[in-house]
Amino acid sequence: MPKGWFNIDDQTDDIIFGGEKSAFSSLGLTRYQRLGGFVICFIAGFGISILGAIMLFLGATGAFATLFAVGAIVSLIGTGFLIGFRTQLEKMFKPVRVVATILLFAAIAMTFVSAFVLPAILCIVFVIVQYLAFLWYSLSYVPYARTMVKNMVGMK
Repeated sequence: MPKGWFNIDDQTDDIIFGGEKSAFSSLGLTRYQRLGGFVICFIAGFGISILGAIMLFLGATGAFATLFAVGAIVSLIGTGFLIGFRTQLEKMFKPVRVVATILLFAAIAMTFVSAFVLPAILCIVFVIVQYLAFLWYSLSYVPYARTMVKNMVGMK
């Protein structure tokens, strides 16, 4: 059997899940099942978003906005399998990522608004903002990742 991070059965929750029990651990889900839930949500969210993009090319901006936003939310929910939903909500609104969280939810809401009320081109703009906010939010969980990105794009 291999040793290290890839041998999940020999690892503790402290190593894999940042020292926090998942909300699902009390339900008896194993680490593999929790990781599987995360992966399934991430892939499902991506698939739903791709389906939404196809709808945009077919001219159905309402269906696009709905599917794209649902896809983003399903992907975000997937992390609940890893750390639990309460912990995720607490971490989302910590000072280090509160701006990215608010921007992400605002972009999701504005994607809906632009699909049904505003010109359709704004829908694309808000999708791009949504992607960037999700990226910035995700980078906040990786030590020094934001600093590295800032240095790469010339921001200090």
